[in-house]
Amino acid sequence: MSRTYRLLIPIAVILLLAIYIDLPKSPGIHFIGINRDFSTRLGLDLVGGVQALLEADVPATTAINPSDMGVAEKIVENRVNALGVSEAVVQPAGSRRIVVELPGETDPAKALAVIKQTGLLEFIDMSSISTQQAASLVHTKINTDWVPGVSQPSENTSPALPTPIIPTLTPEISLTPSATPSSTITSTVPVQTGPTFHTVMTGADITNVGVQTTTGGGYVVAFELNSEGTQIFKDFTSAHVGQILGIVLDKEVISIPSINTAITQGKGVIEGKFTSDEANALALQLKYGSLPIPLKVITSETVGPTLGQDSLRKSLIAGLIGGSVVVLFMALYYRLPGIVADLALLCYALITYAFFRLIPVTLTLPGIAGFVLSVGVAVDANVLIFERIKEELHSGRSLRQAIDLGWNRAWPSIRDSNFSTLITCLILFWFGNTFGASIVKGFSLTLAIGVMVSMFTAIVVTRTFLHLVLDNINFTQHARWFGV
Repeated sequence: MSRTYRLLIPIAVILLLAIYIDLPKSPGIHFIGINRDFSTRLGLDLVGGVQALLEADVPATTAINPSDMGVAEKIVENRVNALGVSEAVVQPAGSRRIVVELPGETDPAKALAVIKQTGLLEFIDMSSISTQQAASLVHTKINTDWVPGVSQPSENTSPALPTPIIPTLTPEISLTPSATPSSTITSTVPVQTGPTFHTVMTGADITNVGVQTTTGGGYVVAFELNSEGTQIFKDFTSAHVGQILGIVLDKEVISIPSINTAITQGKGVIEGKFTSDEANALALQLKYGSLPIPLKVITSETVGPTLGQDSLRKSLIAGLIGGSVVVLFMALYYRLPGIVADLALLCYALITYAFFRLIPVTLTLPGIAGFVLSVGVAVDANVLIFERIKEELHSGRSLRQAIDLGWNRAWPSIRDSNFSTLITCLILFWFGNTFGASIVKGFSLTLAIGVMVSMFTAIVVTRTFLHLVLDNINFTQHARWFGV
């Protein structure tokens, strides 16, 4: 009995901690430098949102560097987080695809446009053409000599552009010591079939970017370059003062600033007639870099919030019905031990849900299915124990002996079945993580957590509760209480 009471202390501590985490408005943990809030994360099939499958937009015969796909995945994740979408999921799906899930996203078109935008920023040499010719290319597509995977563009001389002379225009944007361009402007103008311009530098050399206000109330985009970019910019701007340095985003000319002075310190600003939104959009694009590989949307699915809420409501109803049936079955069939098992099952549910909020786990419909299945696994362990206890009681054992022997003889079956389930969960999780099958991944994760917690409740909680409640009962006088 002393051992039983000693076990009650850690069980009580674990339950109190689980209840604290499970509170709908849990204050979280904020002390000793720890700042952690607890909330229930719901997937897009429960709250609505967007799911998209992205694929590298290159020929199928072209080999893709795994590190480039890893960089692309990280950049997409940064862009998604910048959208303000909570609990977003970005994960690889094979060697050429990326799965993106945006729970709660209300503007699917905008989200997909931001995600798949290549964001390839290039500074091109336009010194061989006139200002008028450069001005005629703004917001049009051009060709450059930069190729993905080549760290430094090969030296090349930009050929003259055979376009008619138009009225004199002056660039609206200038480049001063501190600068780098980028924008979210898009165009429907087809790619030009004209000359190929030389790329002096790409946006990959930008290390920091931000929006600043001018004394006149305008906005400029300030940037800093890494050591390699600083040297490239220094050499080029020193030799081309007063000439045009074109700024190109995704092969579209977005500005044609003139080089006012040589930029030698790796810092500059992009000046222009920016609004606050335009300047911030440009800074955001630069901050999260350009994709090393262009991406295209293969499939996309939008789940409305109403449908998601309806799915959540039906899932809760199904869970309550299933849980109630299990509780009633255990209480009616196994009598007093069944009621004890129901208490242990309640502890199991509290602890498992606490883990979901603590990790945290994004709950989806398949994830809830995995949790419900793990409830069946937890009940299965109790059924095995109680049936073995019945057998020992029929053999004339005392109640205390029957509990210990029943548990010891049921344990190998419980252990083997649970470990085989965990192995299956591991395989499913690997499959879901490798091929981007988030449905399979969520199911396996919640099932695995539930199985591990059920082993704890079967080993510790159920056995402790049985001894605490049943040790002092005379079985011969109350056999019906045990369903015997």
